[in-house]
Amino acid sequence: MRPYVFPDQLREGEVATWAPSSSTLISGPTEGILEGESLGALTRDDILDNITLNWLTNTGVSAARLYWENKADFFDAKNISIPYAISVFPDELYQAPRTWAERAHPKNLIHYNRLDKGGHFAAWEQPEIFSQEWRAAFKVLR
Repeated sequence: MRPYVFPDQLREGEVATWAPSSSTLISGPTEGILEGESLGALTRDDILDNITLNWLTNTGVSAARLYWENKADFFDAKNISIPYAISVFPDELYQAPRTWAERAHPKNLIHYNRLDKGGHFAAWEQPEIFSQEWRAAFKVLR
C-alpha cells in the first residue's frame, strides 16, 4: 500500500474498498486501539464505526481535504478579538506553551490548562475531561 500525500491521491477504486481508506484513518494515535490498547473512551468498535461511516458515505476524501487545504502558518499568531481558551492534551502533536499563548494574545486568553490524558481526538477519547474543560474555560463568561 502506498502512502497518501494528499486527498486527491485516493483513487475511486481505493475509496470503494475500505482497506486503503481505513489505513489513512487509522494512522497515528488510533492504531493501537485495533490491537487492544486503550485510548481513553475509544474502543475498537468506535474506530471501525468511524471508518464505516466515512466509507459508506464516501466522505473520506472530503474529510481529509480539511487538513490538506489548511496552509496557514500554524505558529503565526492571528488577531483574535474574542475570548479564547487553550486546553493542552499530552498526546496532541503540538502543545501550545502558556508563554506563547500569553504573548500571542495577552488580553483574550481566559483559560489555559495542561491535562493528564487525551490527544488530537480529545472530545472522542476523553469526553468527560473535554466537557469539564469547556465548562471551566467559559465559566467566566456566564
